[in-house]
Amino acid sequence: MSKTKAFLAFDMGAESGRAIVGSFDGTRLELNEVHRFSNDPVRIGDTLYWDILRLFYETKKGLAAAVHEYGESISCIGIDTWGVDFGLLDRSGELLANPVHYRDSRTDGMLDEAFKIMPRSEIFRHTGIQIMQINTLYQLLAMKKAGSPLLNLADKLLFIPGLLSYFLTGVKNTDSTAASTSQLYDPVSKTWSDAVLDAFEIPKNILPEIVDAGTVIGELLPAIKQEIGAGDLKVVTPGGHDTACAVASVPAENKDYIFLSCGTWSLMGMETESPVINDLTASFNFTNEGGVCGTIRLLKNIAGLWPVQECRRAWEREGERLSYDEITAAASAAPAFKSVIDPDDDAFLNPAHMPQAIQEFCKNTGQPVPQSRGEIVRAALEGLALKYRFVADRLEAIAGRRLDTIHMVGGGIKNKLLCQMAASATKRRVVAGPSEATAIGNTLMQAMAIGEIGSLAELRQVVRNSFETEVYEPADSAAWDDAYARFLEMLEDKQK
Repeated sequence: MSKTKAFLAFDMGAESGRAIVGSFDGTRLELNEVHRFSNDPVRIGDTLYWDILRLFYETKKGLAAAVHEYGESISCIGIDTWGVDFGLLDRSGELLANPVHYRDSRTDGMLDEAFKIMPRSEIFRHTGIQIMQINTLYQLLAMKKAGSPLLNLADKLLFIPGLLSYFLTGVKNTDSTAASTSQLYDPVSKTWSDAVLDAFEIPKNILPEIVDAGTVIGELLPAIKQEIGAGDLKVVTPGGHDTACAVASVPAENKDYIFLSCGTWSLMGMETESPVINDLTASFNFTNEGGVCGTIRLLKNIAGLWPVQECRRAWEREGERLSYDEITAAASAAPAFKSVIDPDDDAFLNPAHMPQAIQEFCKNTGQPVPQSRGEIVRAALEGLALKYRFVADRLEAIAGRRLDTIHMVGGGIKNKLLCQMAASATKRRVVAGPSEATAIGNTLMQAMAIGEIGSLAELRQVVRNSFETEVYEPADSAAWDDAYARFLEMLEDKQK
């Protein structure tokens, strides 16, 4: 057994960020959270920004806390975040502006504008990525349409994990998992897509070098080491996109499963050895994102727990601070199948008041309007579970075989009501765990980067050695079948 090594993972989501140390003895991994902080976007005028300097400040606080507690036993640092968003650097390496939040309204209408330049089918053929207005391509198109001078001033575009790593190391690059979320990347050639860049007149020179997940990209800058009191720590790109890290830690032993990474977003899909870009995946609007160890994550982005999180935030603004346990308990006590929502409807992308948006959606779709907090949240959770079935059935159609187990990972598994709903709605066994999947994948990919782990199979064996799971079996199938029929009818009516 090798000497225990420590790896520092920074896992940043849309709601919060954490610095977590993973101690690995060669067989088992133990996690210890050393720092947690909120991630609060900032609106200035009409634009919603990420507070990137505060995120870097919190990164340094987490690094200092880890160094203080673990000292020289820390071998590496790795950062994972959400995808698609970016910062622009000038020729001297200075940040030109705060990165804009993917929920900002600047991309409203950009899909129609993009399809005038390149047909939807062609964009998908070149990139294999789900068409979503939040993607980097449409953010850049919005900048061009608005006449932003930043693209002319930019020397390099860095996605958020690469930008934070650049602040630590001075190295400018991106890993393939983050690049693959942009709709600028060709997953077949594993390079930037010349066809897309040329059509949209995006200068290729601003795009960074692409490296594999699990690559040592550099060491801490001298100024950072002096400020923190740290040694010569290696910085690894573990899989800069958080979902890549989460899927890496799925404790599966075979390939006949669906992964479901559940948090602010739900990412539901299957792991493949190569991109699946055809008429079927295009019609389902699936995405081929880069995974670790050369894999592809064929998946669908689903809005996830965002509506629930935003309901909680809205009620807190109104003076009622509720825990997620209290919100879930209220939803559990509310009547089942009174009304459901499509969590991916545009009405829920970034409404001013989420509870009212849910009520208005139900009214507009001819359903009973939920009144209590429990009814509102139950509508959101049941709609999410039904969307899981919608996507799972389509994954099976693509795979051409039965996928009878869902491996559900991430913070969303703490919501046991949702886990049971997922099993019952999809008629599939749900294996829930681990909840800290992203941090686990991050730390173990760091271990792989320095040779402590040899393969993805070995990494997943470490996960099975280290973390327990909970199994949920389907129940109330007839009631869920009836609700699903209503859900499908609702989707069809929206498309008319």
